Amino acid sequence: MKYLIVGLGNIGSEYHETRHNIGFMVVDALAREAGVSFSDGRYGATATLSIKGRQLLLLKPSTYMNLSGNAVRYWMQKEHIDLEQTLIVVDDIALPFGTLRLKGQGSDAGHNGLKHIAETLGTQAYARLRFGIGNDFPRGMQIDYVLGHFTPEQMELMPERLKVAGEIVKSFCLAGINITMNQYNKR
Repeated sequence: MKYLIVGLGNIGSEYHETRHNIGFMVVDALAREAGVSFSDGRYGATATLSIKGRQLLLLKPSTYMNLSGNAVRYWMQKEHIDLEQTLIVVDDIALPFGTLRLKGQGSDAGHNGLKHIAETLGTQAYARLRFGIGNDFPRGMQIDYVLGHFTPEQMELMPERLKVAGEIVKSFCLAGINITMNQYNKR
């Protein structure tokens, strides 16, 4: 069985390891752990890894955040991957830093990447792993905040948080969304 794991982010060195690029950071960590590397392709960079008979196609869209749906739709169609086997990893300002929440569907909550994916796929019923980045910014400074870098304290905690995010992704593929939500959303 094949799964599409999409880490949302923006390409370019100026966005490297910014809060908005936490999706890239999660799939990068998964690829590193598996010893696989990304190669550039249409609409994004991909890497493939296997876990217990499941094939995971990791995707970092090259479309920039606001057009993420184009990459998701292309790779779902190209690889014949169903919506139920697709997981979007995304930053979320509504959650405190490092909080991880898996959901089977939901609104875009003002996130342009999720909004474009829903518009492109014609549904909001797709799985997403929300990685909390916090919301410690003054009024009107949201864009600067999400495009800014994590604090040194947050970067110190990042390896452990990325490891747990990776465990959630693997559990989603091996045990399914309901078991994974029950196991990890309580933490």
